Amino acid sequence: MNEAEKRMYGMSQEAIEEQFMNGLTAKLSGLEMVVAGLLSDTQELMMLGGNTNNPLVEQSRKNLNIAKFILFEMMDARREKEAV
Repeated sequence: MNEAEKRMYGMSQEAIEEQFMNGLTAKLSGLEMVVAGLLSDTQELMMLGGNTNNPLVEQSRKNLNIAKFILFEMMDARREKEAV
């Protein structure tokens, strides 16, 4: 892992591919669900970190929910298109 990868991801890009992109969730449910899971994990970490009364933390939590909503809408649209 180079310094940029360490700073940005905390792991190498190769490890990201192995752990997330080629993992069981990706194989069974697709990369979109991997992304949704990472977003949900981030929300949990934010709440575990405390400071839930901080308006910036609360808005960040809501932004993550918006991102997941959009992601799921994209997934639904793709499934509908593939079904036709």
